[in-house]
Formats: sequence, C-alpha cells, structure tokens
Amino acid sequence: MLAQLPNDFNALVTGASGGIGSALVDALLASSRLGRLYAVSRHEVRRDDSRLSAFPLDLTKPEGLEALGHALPDRPLHLVINTLGLLHDEASGIFPEKKLGDLDGDAMARLFHVNATTPALLLQTLEPVLKGHHPVLIGSLSARVGSIGDNRLGGWYAYRASKAAHNMLMKTAAVELRRLNPHAVVICLHPGTTDTALSAPFQTRVPEGKLFSPAFVAERLLSVLGERRPEDSGGFLDWNDATIPW
Repeated sequence: MLAQLPNDFNALVTGASGGIGSALVDALLASSRLGRLYAVSRHEVRRDDSRLSAFPLDLTKPEGLEALGHALPDRPLHLVINTLGLLHDEASGIFPEKKLGDLDGDAMARLFHVNATTPALLLQTLEPVLKGHHPVLIGSLSARVGSIGDNRLGGWYAYRASKAAHNMLMKTAAVELRRLNPHAVVICLHPGTTDTALSAPFQTRVPEGKLFSPAFVAERLLSVLGERRPEDSGGFLDWNDATIPW
C-alpha cells in the first residue's frame, strides 16, 4: 500500500470520525509501514494504537485551522486525505436544490465554505510540512456531480458548484506545490456513493451494487493514490481509477 511513501510515513486524515474518514483511519492503522497518523475531526477519534494522534478540531473555523498548525510537529507529512464535505443539513435548512427557485444565498455560502474554501485553507495550513523534497500524496474528496462536463441532469446547484470550485482550488494548489515540492501529488477523488450520513437520504435512488461500504471505499481510495506519480498531480479520478472530465 502506498509504495511511493517511505516506511514510517506520516499521514493526516480530516473528517476522521465520519464514515469514510473512520474507515481510512482503520485502513492506515492496519499498515505496518505507518509511522504516525493524525486524525482530525470535530469528535475525537479513539483507537488502541500508539501511532494515532487525535485532534478534535473544527477545521471549518479559523481557530481550528490555527490549532492544527500549532499542534502538528515540524516534520514532513507524506499523506493527506481530506474527507470534509457538506451536502445537506436539516437543522440549517440546507438541502440539494431541484430548481432555481430553491436557491438560498446563505446555504450556498455554507456549502462553498465547507466544500471548497476549507480544503484550500487546509493546504495553506499544512504548507510548511508539505514543501521540501519528500514524497507527498494529497487526496481531497470531490464528487462526480462537480464535473461541469458530466452535468446532464442539472439540480443540486450549490453542491455541484462548490465541488467544481474545490476542483479548481486543488488543481491550482497542485501547480504551486509542484514548485514547492517536486514529489508532491494532489488528486481530487470521487469516492462513489458510500453508505454514510451524507448519502443516506438519497440511497433509494442508487442502482444495485453501486452503494459502497466505507471500508471498500477507503481501500479503493488508498489504492488509487498508490498508483499516482508526480506527473499525475492535479488529476480528477474516481474510486475505480477512471479519469472524470472537469
């Protein structure tokens, strides 16, 4: 797994208490090559493994990002997987729009903040431990519906647009990080429809065999990242290692 990375590699997973994030934590801790895993989420992640450092932080807030920057040791980070994302929030009245009449400015701003702005600010925070000449794999969860070229059904305005913005920010970061670390790879990843709270209200529409377990998705995402080389940086790939149009 992740043969490009050295033994005792250092990894960071955001959204580590969520469905995919938690499965990634388990998959990484199952590797004997892991050195240290930093698990970041609003709710503390607990595992009986001394290699795990849990940071209960809300990265959508400036103080959360600042605290993460202070908490991380000054040592190279080799793997970053961002799983933060927002599609719906019943408490805030946020839901995928079906038509223009459903658009709400505050809801759109919230989705853009969580899905696009926060992942970019995360890379800003991590820049000191990403730059250098060590191998770095960065995977940030996107969504196929964020593809402009693949948009044939419409709807879901804010989520689609925020993920498209996410992709542009990651693509732009890939260009800069190539100058800061020639071995850095940044990839936008579509995990497929996963059996998590994010997809729960929409699972009845998922074709048979296309609703994946978090454990399966974690294994596939790590496998896809494990095939990447610096020349692949800035790509947009799905769980099955297929390229998605921008």
